Order: sequence, then structure tokens, then C-alpha cells
Amino acid sequence: MEHAHARRHAAGASLNRTALAATLHCLTGCAIGEVLGLVIGTAAGLSNAATIALAVGLAFAFGYSFTLTPLLRGGLSFRAALGVALAADTLSIAVMEIVDNAAVVAVPGAMDAGLAAGLFWATLALALALAFVAAFPLNRWLIGRGRGHAVAHAFHR
Repeated sequence: MEHAHARRHAAGASLNRTALAATLHCLTGCAIGEVLGLVIGTAAGLSNAATIALAVGLAFAFGYSFTLTPLLRGGLSFRAALGVALAADTLSIAVMEIVDNAAVVAVPGAMDAGLAAGLFWATLALALALAFVAAFPLNRWLIGRGRGHAVAHAFHR
């Protein structure tokens, strides 16, 4: 009985580690795209909606590129690698972007604070942390069912 419990605990810990790694991987791509989009949009004086659209687009682009690169290096064709990246990351990136941008928009004045304001950067940091917290259980659930980032890991060599 104790051995079965220990195996389940080890499997759960391994699943948690894999989900943590996948969520951090996703957060890295999303954060680069999100920060870049918000900085460009804010510096260019774009509307809040246009800035958020740019940030979301770049977050998806960077998130997918972080998955595509090792797949392409591993020998997959671009088309096959893109299919794997879309299957692996779309839900996680979508959850991160919804939570992240909702948090940024919810803080009064954060979008209009400007790049030199602590409010802008503190809100962005909080928003990314909340996005991580929201995406982790999703990634854990997907990986536990052989989906999400587990799809990409099947192709790593």
C-alpha cells in the first residue's frame, strides 16, 4: 500500500515539474511578446485596444517560436512543427493572454501610465504572475492527458 502511494506521489511530482517547466516556457514567450507589444504600443501612442492587440499578437508569435525552434532543429518540417506548436501551446498562451491583459486593463491608469511609471511595470509584473498562476493548472491537466506541451515533448530528441 505504501509503495502505491509513493508511486502516485512521484508521478504527481513529476507531472507538477513538467507542468511547471511548460508553464515557465509559455510564460517566457508570452512575457517577451507582451512586454514588447506594450512598450511599442505605448511608445508609439497607439490606443489601448491597438496596444493590447499588438501585445497579444507578439505573445503568440514568441510563444510559438519558442516551441517551433527545437522542433525544427529536431528535423520536423515547418508545417509539421507548426502543427505541433499550435496543439502544444494555443490554450496555454490564450489563458495567459486573457488573464494578463484583463489584469492590466483592470488596474486604473496602468495602460496610460507611460513607460517611465512604476505603475505600468508593477501592473505588468503582477499581470504576468497572475497569468502563470492561471495557466499552471491548465498545463498540468493537459500534460496529464498527453496533450498540450506533452505533444511537443514527444518530438524532442
